Amino acid sequence: MDVGKGTLGLDSEGVLHLVWKPSTVLEADDVHAAMAMVNEVAGGVEYPMLIDITNTRAVTRPAKSVFSTKCAASRIALLGSNPVNRVIANFAMARRTLPCPTRFFTSHSEAMTWLRGAQRHEAGPQGGPAGTGE
Repeated sequence: MDVGKGTLGLDSEGVLHLVWKPSTVLEADDVHAAMAMVNEVAGGVEYPMLIDITNTRAVTRPAKSVFSTKCAASRIALLGSNPVNRVIANFAMARRTLPCPTRFFTSHSEAMTWLRGAQRHEAGPQGGPAGTGE
């Protein structure tokens, strides 16, 4: 589903996927629109969410301030592939009280393991360990 400068989906394992389009500069309105769509798709349930920032060029200061607003994400894995992505992730997470656990990953499989581990942990003791921690 299109969310302006990105796409959003909910996979069969209950993980939200938000992928920003190439060369995206995130403005506050973009983040607000994405969060509204996340809440709509989630329908009152919280899900772990993978946000792919691999192609993101920049995040504006006003957009950064929106990240402290709660949405339907129970935890967020930011996925990037290079040092620029790490800077963007650190910029987005710096000096903010984030509404849920948020981590940066360069490996899609490690990010998904962390997100899925939280689901098993939240499901109860039979679900297994919580993954890599926070």
